[in-house]
Amino acid sequence: MNTRRILASAVVALVAAGGGVLANHWFNRDADAAYAAQGGAQSDTPRSAVEQLWAAPVTSVDGKPQSLSLLKGHPVVVNFWASWCGPCVEEMPELSQIQREYQKKGIQFVGLGVDSEKNIEAFLQKVKVAYPIYVTGFGGADLARAFGNNAGGLPFTVVIDAKGNIRSTKLGQIDPKALRQTLDTL
Repeated sequence: MNTRRILASAVVALVAAGGGVLANHWFNRDADAAYAAQGGAQSDTPRSAVEQLWAAPVTSVDGKPQSLSLLKGHPVVVNFWASWCGPCVEEMPELSQIQREYQKKGIQFVGLGVDSEKNIEAFLQKVKVAYPIYVTGFGGADLARAFGNNAGGLPFTVVIDAKGNIRSTKLGQIDPKALRQTLDTL
């Protein structure tokens, strides 16, 4: 029991530490998006993060290599999570509900497990999720950092529009209302 409390405290500390970094990324991303909307070029950092996502080596839970590049050209919600992450597990039912609401609009949710194949498989036998889950292993943390999650905290959610632009990032549990507002603009 004490181990769980220590682990939970460590996760909370990581999330808190990443807040400033994320806020900086958030405001810079908004400025980049506004500049791009006015005809300017968006910075290379967000684009390269999305390109890294499309090229990322992922596997299905049964170990088969998969390609996220199939999602290119579609609006996508990417949720980085782990089976040992309490806040990740808590938000999954809400993410599943939102996926069901927005799938008819062509928005696809994807879970990227920053965890072992074995842990993810055991987790998914207990918890049903309405969107595909892929295994990234601990390399998923590097991918999340490319999107501005320098603290490496989980959960971490990224919304990407059909043109490949990052529309929002969220370190920590999602705010369902804010996520829906973002998705309504896609």
